Amino acid sequence: MTGAGENAFETLRVERREDRVVVELHRPRARNAINGTMIAELHEVCARIEADPLPLLLIGHGNVFAGGADISELRERGREEALAGINSRLFERLHRLRVPTVAAVDGWALGGGAELSYACDIRIATPAAVFAQPEPGLGIIAGAGACWRLKELVGASVAKQVLLGGYRLDAEAALRHGLVAEIVPAEELGERAHALIDRMAASSALALRMTKMVLDADGPHPLADDLTQAVLFETADKHDRMTRFLERKKR
Repeated sequence: MTGAGENAFETLRVERREDRVVVELHRPRARNAINGTMIAELHEVCARIEADPLPLLLIGHGNVFAGGADISELRERGREEALAGINSRLFERLHRLRVPTVAAVDGWALGGGAELSYACDIRIATPAAVFAQPEPGLGIIAGAGACWRLKELVGASVAKQVLLGGYRLDAEAALRHGLVAEIVPAEELGERAHALIDRMAASSALALRMTKMVLDADGPHPLADDLTQAVLFETADKHDRMTRFLERKKR
């Protein structure tokens, strides 16, 4: 990934900046549907971020985030492909990145596209955003995280309405149920998403990483809180930031 953009990908437009990685899903003729090539290329992006951790911003090309998985490929998958967890392994890898991840959603986030957004830490949306899981109508389940991740994000009742009842969450419903952090005008989506990354970049990278680690741990974890804080309390970054804060307060 380069500062000016990366042209080695077929289904993505990737830009590595000094303090973030920006990934645009780019299959305009297929509404940015997630196919095998995109899965492989997103794995490559994850590998690079794992090697050089920077916050990640995911956005869709045009006025759609991702119109689901590529049905022509999905139709040909069988038991072995399901057990391999082609999509779910990627989304879990994305979710477990050590850096904050943001999905900026305009238009449709369907099926696997919705599940991709659920795997991110924070979502912001335009008024046109719609999250939906049409998989049962195709004879399958939402098998890449929605059946459990959506419940964690919006609660069991709303998740069942979406997954069983076929309800769609428009932007207002997504905001009301906490799935998205804010609704922004479509023309400001990129700017507002970058402003969110700016706030993250101003914080301690190690503190954000360890906060995410504790947040994502299973069950209550006061010991994890204490151990994590013990590490951070010994860092020069913590001392410098608090010194600057106290000096500003004296003015």
